[in-house]
Amino acid sequence: MEKKNIQTELQNNAYPGRGIIIGKSEDGKYAVTAYFIMGRSENSRNRVFVEDGEGIRTQAFDPSKMQDPSLIIYAPVRVLGNKTIVTNGDQTDTIYEGMDKQLTFEQSLRSREFEPDAPNYTPRISGIMHVENGTYNYAMSILKSNQGDPSSCNRYTFAYENPKAGEGRFIHTYMGDGNPLPSFEGEPELIGLSGNIDAFTNQIWNALNADNKVSLFVRYIDIATGTYETRICNKNQ
Repeated sequence: MEKKNIQTELQNNAYPGRGIIIGKSEDGKYAVTAYFIMGRSENSRNRVFVEDGEGIRTQAFDPSKMQDPSLIIYAPVRVLGNKTIVTNGDQTDTIYEGMDKQLTFEQSLRSREFEPDAPNYTPRISGIMHVENGTYNYAMSILKSNQGDPSSCNRYTFAYENPKAGEGRFIHTYMGDGNPLPSFEGEPELIGLSGNIDAFTNQIWNALNADNKVSLFVRYIDIATGTYETRICNKNQ
């Protein structure tokens, strides 16, 4: 698989929707994740990321303009012990509660499917990072309709053990803009990871479409100690 440049991928796609990146830093010291949201409607764009415990949640920037909070207000990131959960919806809570009851990542998602937002049927994308005693592995999932047919849900899980330094995987909701929006296809894209947390954050934020980008979360977790640094960018200030 060709290793892609994340800046080029984002610059060439005006509307990837929501995206998750997970991988390992170039120096091999950090487990890396990023999550971004975009929006075309006023309701979708009226959001910011705010810290919530060890994770984050979405929040209305202007509460008076909030219309339907059902699919846009949620906790994208939660931490359960040595596991960091990153998703594009309230399935973060489903995974957290399932894994807290000793279910696997995949088993926890069995009760969920794509979003009920016809005609797009937006995929639910999720990631889980496991950092423990100097070891690191991660997995990613996508739940999507069968070619836009909501009567069938296709479930894919991709697991990455001992990931290679300087490499990550990128999964996003849409292949690009359209009506209906075309769902992501294939396995998570292989991308190169370079630079420290600030350089990586700037790479992504500056490459996202200026009109459609809303918020970005980036976290670097020290694989040796489990401590982490976080960056949050919000278009609404």
